[in-house]
Amino acid sequence: MGKENEKAEKCWIVKTKKGKGNLCVITKRCKGCGYCIEFCPVNALEFSEKTTDKGYHPPEMVGGCILCGRCEKMCPEFAIYLKEKKNEEE
Repeated sequence: MGKENEKAEKCWIVKTKKGKGNLCVITKRCKGCGYCIEFCPVNALEFSEKTTDKGYHPPEMVGGCILCGRCEKMCPEFAIYLKEKKNEEE
């Protein structure tokens, strides 16, 4: 699962005033619709220049994520999600 998971998922560390977490994209599921990018209130995402095996451009984080979860809620393929960390998980 290790190597396959590394290719199928990309995660970024996010630190905000309210806490820490990770923004993750499951690239094998992403169809490049751009809803996560379009509905991000802080423009933290943009299309990657890299493509998936199927030719789609998944999103990548460019900074400023506030862990609001809007991208996760908008994705029709469930290809993007947040993992928030509580203080004791640090």
